[in-house]
Amino acid sequence: MTILLVRHGETVWNLQRRFQGRFDSPLTARGVAQARALGRFLATLPEAVAAPIVASPQGRARRTAEIIRDELDGGVLSIDERLREHSLGEWDGLTYPEMAAQFPDVFDREDRHEWYFRAPDAESYAVFAARIGHWLAEQDENAAVIAVAHGLVSRVLRGLYAGLPRTEALMLPVRQDRIFRLSAGIIETLVALP
Repeated sequence: MTILLVRHGETVWNLQRRFQGRFDSPLTARGVAQARALGRFLATLPEAVAAPIVASPQGRARRTAEIIRDELDGGVLSIDERLREHSLGEWDGLTYPEMAAQFPDVFDREDRHEWYFRAPDAESYAVFAARIGHWLAEQDENAAVIAVAHGLVSRVLRGLYAGLPRTEALMLPVRQDRIFRLSAGIIETLVALP
């Protein structure tokens, strides 16, 4: 099994430091350029050329996947609900400063990387990790797939793949110009330059 895991390109809300969760915002010009660069880089990888692309249903990931597909000169693109981003419940759409003002110390606690799951109506870690784990378990051991998703999805998916403790997985980097190759029990970080 080879999973080429990509985070969606930069969005308007990323620039505003606004949490998107179940909401969406469009890709910026930079986000489109990132998606193109990712697609061009993927086109240089033998395992990616004929690989199907699967994306989160959310617009930012779906648009990134469409751009990647265009750079690969077509191919199969499907949508999988299990790759959608974690919902922060009533915190979706808030900015970092709004969160800090309304919920003091939410980012400063010892377990600060767990804040995603603290909103009363947020998706729990157990439910979130289970849906990603189900997707991971269904991947064909003898095939490659390009998966286009989100920051927290990428962290938890890589954590599950590598058997990392939850806390460690939630701290993994999630830059938008990287491809994470999960293959043969190893996770490699590949840089897609513009």
